[in-house]
Amino acid sequence: MRNRDEAVQSTGGATLAFVNATIGYDRHPALHHVTASFPAGSMTAVVGPNGAGKSTLLKAAIGHIRPIEGSIGVEGCRRSDIAYLPQLAEIDRNFPLPVFDFVAMGLWQRRGAFGGFRRADDEDVARALAGVGLIGFEQRLLDTLSGGQLQRVLFARLTLQDAPLILLDEPFTAVDDRTTDELVNVVANWNAEGRTVIAVLHDLDLVRRRFPRTLLIARQLIAEGDTETVLTSDNLAAARHYIEAWDEAAPYCEVEPTP
Repeated sequence: MRNRDEAVQSTGGATLAFVNATIGYDRHPALHHVTASFPAGSMTAVVGPNGAGKSTLLKAAIGHIRPIEGSIGVEGCRRSDIAYLPQLAEIDRNFPLPVFDFVAMGLWQRRGAFGGFRRADDEDVARALAGVGLIGFEQRLLDTLSGGQLQRVLFARLTLQDAPLILLDEPFTAVDDRTTDELVNVVANWNAEGRTVIAVLHDLDLVRRRFPRTLLIARQLIAEGDTETVLTSDNLAAARHYIEAWDEAAPYCEVEPTP
């Protein structure tokens, strides 16, 4: 949602590209030599077996992890402008902050640490909360919310960030079906506004129904592109095979030069 008196950051989504990117920790790779792209304005699910490197991919995209090899490029926004939602388990819910104040933090990029809060900002926060079905929750404390309610609050805050690139890590885990359906609609609306959306998901039925593009990984790229083309039985079997055959003790490998 854009504030009426603010300039638009971007007329469309941002582009994210991985070029021969090996990503890991202490030079031990979690993802090997990934080359993949997320076009501006696309809506992509990232899927794969447990331990495939899905969360690692997103953390590398926002710069929390530097690639061991290769590159990760963002065009259309700065990395600091990317909206990122980590897994719900990583959110500290113990701080006694009202919902309204927490959602208003989404305005930080526009207002800065010492920017004044305007009447239009109050209206934007109210619209963001209404958009996720939380009218009347403004003064509730975060630590009193259910998992689904907290996820709605997090989505409201993301809405106010007005980001051209939005990364979501398992955004529908531990929430009920109704909340999932409503939040998927919020995601679809973000994408309809031209934003690039990338979501790590495990529900393949949901991916098939709502996400036009899919990236399938299993410590390396298995397939990317149109969801129906990617989520074939052969590709899913290949992903399971690579995870089962993965050797955690294997040394870091170099790509052989192209002749």
